[in-house]
Amino acid sequence: MRIAHLSDPHLLTPGWRQRLRDFANKRWIGGLNLLLSRGRDHRVAIFEAMVADINGAGIDHVIATGDITNLALDQEFAFAREAFDRIDLGPDHVTVIPGNHDAYVAEGVAGFATHFGGFARSDDDFTGGPPWPVVRVRGPVAIIGMSTSHQTPWFTCFGRLGTAQIGRLRQVLGDPRLAGCHRIVAIHHPPAGASSRSRIRGLHDWRALWSVLKESGCELVLHGHEHRDLHHEIPGHGGAIPVRGIPSATFGPAEPVPERTASYRIYEVGSAAAGRPAVCKEQVRAWDEAVGAFVEAPLAA
Repeated sequence: MRIAHLSDPHLLTPGWRQRLRDFANKRWIGGLNLLLSRGRDHRVAIFEAMVADINGAGIDHVIATGDITNLALDQEFAFAREAFDRIDLGPDHVTVIPGNHDAYVAEGVAGFATHFGGFARSDDDFTGGPPWPVVRVRGPVAIIGMSTSHQTPWFTCFGRLGTAQIGRLRQVLGDPRLAGCHRIVAIHHPPAGASSRSRIRGLHDWRALWSVLKESGCELVLHGHEHRDLHHEIPGHGGAIPVRGIPSATFGPAEPVPERTASYRIYEVGSAAAGRPAVCKEQVRAWDEAVGAFVEAPLAA
């Protein structure tokens, strides 16, 4: 089974500059960021090329780990939904979780639910409780989508899972229906590395998450937020759990920055000699400005 991971597209709607004058509250900070850098370096055309590449790559499931929008405007969510609808697999085989930009203001939470609810809906067997985590079993893989997304004070972008969500994660990871699955936890804020400890932009309850993963284990954690190709590990039940971040899905500045260039990663999950299915192959596809397309890139050391 081939799983594609992308993150942080920050999809810019046409005419966004004209709407900056309407921003009050915290959105003016994001608007300033758009003017200074993001509006120049993050291009919708790159995401469109990524979608085309995914559609031709034999992918079975796509996981997008948040920051679909910039300012959590309803028109941004609608525009982003149109972009994700171009992925041939459809909502049942594309899992999208929110990031901090998708809850830039309080109404963003409802906006995400309205436009991306179909991409973040648990299987029928796992519905009936709190909306997060989302649980979706696809072949040998169980995707467990978490939400760290909520409105934060000005000049901060930290994430928090909360006691209830962490408690349900413990139940899900130990559920016998997932006993034979390769369990992938998808989260926006990185749960490992120096950035996870930041009080301004980190994951405030990373210790509680580590405790659950050490007790119950999973096979892979995917995240976004930092717009970089990041590799860390978390102690898990039965061994270290790989934690992987990925650059923004739309980042393509005039002067290339290799470690941040738009890319997505493909994991090929297959049967193992013993125990749960495992990642048997990994591949990175990165934006190549010279050819105007995504090409295979070397794996980070």
